[in-house]
Amino acid sequence: MKSDGPAVDSEIETLQRDAFRYFLQETDPQTGLVLDKTAADWPASIAATGLALAAYPVAVERGFITRTAATKRILTTLRFFRDSRQGPEPNATGYHGFYYHFLDMQTGRRAWQCELSTVDTTILLAGALAAGAYFDADTTEEKELRALADALYRLVDWPWAQHGGATVTHGWRPESGFLEFRWQGYDEALVLYVLGLGSPTHPLPEQSYSAWASTYEWKSSYGYDYLYAGPLFTHQISHVWIDFRGIRDAFMREKGIDYFENTRRATYVQQRYAIDNPLKLVGYGKDCWGITASDGPGSGPGPDTVKLNGIERRFFGYLARGVPYGPDDGTIAPWAVVASLPFAPEIVLPAIDYLAHRVDLKMGNPYGFKASFNPTYPAASGNPYGWVSPWHYGINQGPIIPLIENYRTGLLWRLMRHCPYVVTGLRRAGFTGGWL
Repeated sequence: MKSDGPAVDSEIETLQRDAFRYFLQETDPQTGLVLDKTAADWPASIAATGLALAAYPVAVERGFITRTAATKRILTTLRFFRDSRQGPEPNATGYHGFYYHFLDMQTGRRAWQCELSTVDTTILLAGALAAGAYFDADTTEEKELRALADALYRLVDWPWAQHGGATVTHGWRPESGFLEFRWQGYDEALVLYVLGLGSPTHPLPEQSYSAWASTYEWKSSYGYDYLYAGPLFTHQISHVWIDFRGIRDAFMREKGIDYFENTRRATYVQQRYAIDNPLKLVGYGKDCWGITASDGPGSGPGPDTVKLNGIERRFFGYLARGVPYGPDDGTIAPWAVVASLPFAPEIVLPAIDYLAHRVDLKMGNPYGFKASFNPTYPAASGNPYGWVSPWHYGINQGPIIPLIENYRTGLLWRLMRHCPYVVTGLRRAGFTGGWL
């Protein structure tokens, strides 16, 4: 067990507790669906729901909720998905075992004419499998929980989502069919391919993984050679479930590192970029970084252009920001820093301390840090740290809880090492070594 002293342990456990409070408060009691964003009339996110499922084992271990109460809440969620409408109709909940990205909180039907999302379904299923791995008691409720998690996973028709191609598509809409984009280039789809390959019912073919890996970009930034992805969350999300320390696929064997080390390097690139601060944005420095997909100060679908000190700057709304090639408008996401804890604690802990005590982003917030802030943007709020997002997001809160725990005790990593589907998927993807 990792311990950094009572003060640090207390601070990072408070971050876990605050983040978990989101799932306690923002989950519909009838459907078990989790609110995507704390704005009025907002739908649920299936990814946020999956991250909640992954958080319950941590919450039980940490005493944030009883095992009985957690079991009951998880069963509500899993029974909802078991009973939800699967079909090609535009108002269904899912199709071919996949689910729509956003669902109405109360009815569970598709919201906003959104896509059937392959990666968000993966996050939902990974959360369900983690819950199934933890709740292993020989009780009626926990046996049902495990059976439901297993059944939902087995339902997914992964090859259907390839739509005749080598890689997996981003998703499908009943109105227009499969989306144009595919999971190509290194990103959060690592866990998608592992779960797709591990399916005992409708697995992806092994060549789908090599097709995906063939689109990787190996780059050098700020003295670090690494497998590139711009937004920080894309490096983090698969590590919620899978312990990549010491295991390597063909690509990483050739490079002589593993995905854990790669994420460590990407985290350092983030800090070095903030120190270098090539765009001369306000506030960036060794303890103030964290550029990822996040809410931002822009007000519309396009960027807002503001002239500041003679320089025209563009500010975006919700956008996948990235390092070192952008886009970057000065927006920092504290949760992405916290989620980096397992990979580079020596730079993350000082950054958490800075964000918690020098930048007032927690005051009066029931769920910990607000989603993002931008010191460069001329906010009218009077906050000395500029624009601060008024919202919390489930997909921001979710990774905080298990990734802090993986740093502290490795709980989710230990659980998923014993998940046969993860082990099969990793082996079919060509991973060898380490705990495998």
